[in-house]
Order: sequence, then C-alpha cells, then structure tokens
Amino acid sequence: MNPEDLEKLVTLRMPFGKHAGCLIADLPGPYLNWFAREGFPNGQIGRLLQLMHEIDHNGLSELLDPLRRGS
Repeated sequence: MNPEDLEKLVTLRMPFGKHAGCLIADLPGPYLNWFAREGFPNGQIGRLLQLMHEIDHNGLSELLDPLRRGS
C-alpha cells in the first residue's frame, strides 16, 4: 500500500455499479464484502476497493477522518 492510497479513498468516486459516484471511503460494508466474495476488479480501483474492504472489515474507518478534513 502506498500512503497516497489512503488519500485516494477519500477523494476518488466509485466509477461504476450500484454505488457509482459514491466516495470509495463511503461505500457500504456489504458492497465491499460482495467484491471480496466475487472478486475485486483489476487495476487501481480493485486495489483501492480491497484496501477499503480491509479497513472497513477491521473497524478502522475512523482512521480516514483526518484525511477527510484535509480534503
């Protein structure tokens, strides 16, 4: 993981699917769990979704709050 990836979670929006337009950091846990079961897409978006899933699954979403304030 690159430190820049955490910043991307609070600035990039989901480009497709049911939650298109939603910040990756704001995606609901069940949606992230679905990707974990079905497979993450290739490329940057898949890497970020996987990172967000790990953060959400481990109850660490509050770690992104300072980055949100800085955005």
